[in-house]
Amino acid sequence: MSSISKIINDPVYGYITINDPLIFDVFSHPYVQRLRRIHQMAFAELVYPGAVHSRLHHALGAYHLMGIALADLRNKGIEISRDEEQGAKLAILLHDIGHGPYSHALESILVENVSHEDLSIAIINNLNDQFNQKLSLALDIFTGKYHKHFLYQLISGQLDVDRMDYLSRDSFFTGVSEGVIGYDRILKMLTVKDGKLMAESKAIYSIEKFLVARRLMYWQVYLHKTVLSAERMLVSIMQRARELHALGVAISARSEPLDFFIKSRETNTIVGDKLELFCEMDDYDVMSAIKKWVNEKDIVLSTLCRMLVERRLLKVQFSPEKPTDFTIETLKQRVSGKLGISVEEARYLVFSGQAVNTTYNPMDERINILFKDGAVKDISQVDNALIHQTLASPVKKFYICFMALP
Repeated sequence: MSSISKIINDPVYGYITINDPLIFDVFSHPYVQRLRRIHQMAFAELVYPGAVHSRLHHALGAYHLMGIALADLRNKGIEISRDEEQGAKLAILLHDIGHGPYSHALESILVENVSHEDLSIAIINNLNDQFNQKLSLALDIFTGKYHKHFLYQLISGQLDVDRMDYLSRDSFFTGVSEGVIGYDRILKMLTVKDGKLMAESKAIYSIEKFLVARRLMYWQVYLHKTVLSAERMLVSIMQRARELHALGVAISARSEPLDFFIKSRETNTIVGDKLELFCEMDDYDVMSAIKKWVNEKDIVLSTLCRMLVERRLLKVQFSPEKPTDFTIETLKQRVSGKLGISVEEARYLVFSGQAVNTTYNPMDERINILFKDGAVKDISQVDNALIHQTLASPVKKFYICFMALP
């Protein structure tokens, strides 16, 4: 095991230090280094050119915030052993290890019906075997099995360091100031009562700002119509490639891992060689295939690929009501006639969907506020609460995505 420590200059937080030999060795593993080649925000760079940061940037940022959170909790008398600190830091460093190419855009597409969380667990289990079971505590914390539940809440909860970093980092790289949050104050105000993570009452306004910032970032960045169009086009490309293969058309991505996941219909379980292939795959495999398929004979596939490469995207129109079947069929027929494809094939170029954004869901894990008198209230129930029942309700927008024709 290496005894080298690592100091990394991060544009968001400054210097990030990895001074634990095991954590450094895990960080150096090819499975983790693969995250350098996966965009954190998929196609957001088509709208915000600076949004080219990677999943590894985010993993390091979340790791850094975890270290701050644990140190602050320790200073308040919360018992956290060195092993627990190491386990929590490893768990957050690896929390996104199961993301495939273009992150959420292709989740459950290349690896059907398997979430990135399940893939993360499979990969952490694999790493645990490689590191002689030294990641067992990290795995228990990551899966919520460890008895100190607040450690899990720091990784996956309404106030987790994962969200704090991606909001801070994504707003930094996009230049969208609405996403700026007071993560440092929130971390200072975290505490533990009855084994559960909560925040002191002095943090109420910072947390409300955090929740509102998340809501604004979703509509302004993550669900921006251009980003939505590009990501849905990417899904259509992969689905069309898979359909062509099923029809007996010889199609190749020139990437063994990507070829496997396009052509295999048995990806519900990822173990052994399948897991290794998944961990070899990144954004470069997908974009290389798309550039190659620009010249495919299939009109649907080549058209989608050329449009994505040249940033001539499908148009997106949001509406409060679901688009009618008549509207969709009319657009499909126009595309069919223009490109000389069947109306059935036109479904790749004309389709509808729904975008959903929830500010705060009190039915999910709650954000509890601890008051000086020992009382605990959900943040939506404090006096003059900004985050009340209205903001707790999900906002839904229907959209139609279609190829614009002259």
